[in-house]
Amino acid sequence: MNLILAYLTDPAHWQGSGGIPARVLEHLIYTLVTLLVAAAIGVPLGLWVGHTGRGRWAVVNLVNGMRSVPTLGLLFVAVLVLGPRIRGDLAFVVPSILVLVVLAVPPILAGAYAGVDAVDPLARDAAKAMGMSSREVLFGVELPCALPLLFGGLRSAALQVVATATIAAAVSVGGLGRLLIDGQAVRDYGQMAAGAVLVAALALAVDLVFALVQRVAISPGLVPARRRPIDRKNPTPANPVA
Repeated sequence: MNLILAYLTDPAHWQGSGGIPARVLEHLIYTLVTLLVAAAIGVPLGLWVGHTGRGRWAVVNLVNGMRSVPTLGLLFVAVLVLGPRIRGDLAFVVPSILVLVVLAVPPILAGAYAGVDAVDPLARDAAKAMGMSSREVLFGVELPCALPLLFGGLRSAALQVVATATIAAAVSVGGLGRLLIDGQAVRDYGQMAAGAVLVAALALAVDLVFALVQRVAISPGLVPARRRPIDRKNPTPANPVA
């Protein structure tokens, strides 16, 4: 603990391109770009499968298959294959982002599909009876009802990306993973421990932001009502039904 505090409280570690703020910013950029690309792939595909009911078996196999891919091995393969074809620092950044996208797509895709698939069929039938088209049913009924599970998939993907983005430093990419890799190279255990703490804190902060956005974006009617605390002295409901 003393090593961690000593590293985090040293002003020299909060300055320059290799300082903590710069590394946190790099980590956030990787995470944001990854989530945007993964959401652009997973959300439309998940909504389409849940709405049409087509390709469910393919989605299940795809999600399970992508989750079983060894991330570190895939990262090195991507760098070896794509790196020589890209110039500059992007030779390492682009393969890293692609590997993180592979990691982030499954939970987003599963959340979007499960959210639409779980919509009450009576709600769909009522919307169609009102003359709504298939597109209007999807965006006016199914998508709003699917938001809780959709946000759950996004939050899960965000946590995985923040945690796994640290391995991108193994191929000379920035981010908080540099604290771990560089600290290991010189056996600076305080730096390594501080890097791990910062990754965990960043993951919690990102999850908190998603939780706040979810609270604002989702209709209260889709969130289970909170149970009122039970009065142990008078457990009988205030307005019992006769």
